[in-house]
Amino acid sequence: MDNTRKVVVPLPESDLNKKEQVAGMFDRIAGKYDFLNHLLSMGIDKGWRRKAIKSIQPIQPKQILDVATGTGDFAIACLEIHPDKVTGVDISEGMLAVGKQKMTDKKLNDKIQLMYGDSENLPFEDNAFDAITCAYGVRNFEHLEKGLTQMHRVLRTEGRMAILEFSHPKRFPFSQIYKLYFKYILPTVGKAVSKDATAYTYLPQSVAAFPEGKAFTDILLKCGFKNVKAQPLTFGITTLYTAEK
Repeated sequence: MDNTRKVVVPLPESDLNKKEQVAGMFDRIAGKYDFLNHLLSMGIDKGWRRKAIKSIQPIQPKQILDVATGTGDFAIACLEIHPDKVTGVDISEGMLAVGKQKMTDKKLNDKIQLMYGDSENLPFEDNAFDAITCAYGVRNFEHLEKGLTQMHRVLRTEGRMAILEFSHPKRFPFSQIYKLYFKYILPTVGKAVSKDATAYTYLPQSVAAFPEGKAFTDILLKCGFKNVKAQPLTFGITTLYTAEK
């Protein structure tokens, strides 16, 4: 259950709950998020998203939901497989504001709708989407199983889900290099550019606490998904989790 798992929050001394803290954190870094995301991943994140999208492509989804959409990069990437519409939800109004401006600039408002939405109470009917995507957002859920159960609810029968989340490389010497980068370099660069002291310290802490690999696939099965798989990418820096309803 969620209450037996270590809860990592951006501001441990705050009286706000995790959801409120995460939303506030992303509000503060929204203006620098896209730049830092591509810089700190050295651009590899684009290839990861392509693999996730390829995993849902066989069912030719017409309605796609992107959970924790942030500024909408994953939602935009989903247009490669020609859905009728992509709906992106997030709890950070700051990130959504940046994303909405991006959609206007790119003239994508007819294909992509970004809106406030809490993963634990998704504002959609049952079986509303053919496919669901989520990139680096599930570890920020306050109640992981509750969010995943909601995602299962709004996914249609035989629909597909693709989740990207950070994980830990196991092979030497990449494992040691990764730990050094994630623990020291990433927080230092992130803080310098975003001017936020917590966001890029919270990131490695939240990744360390996340139940990766089989632990997470077991949770997906518990939440009702089937054909659940975990595919490590780029030496295990990130993992693509796929599932069906």
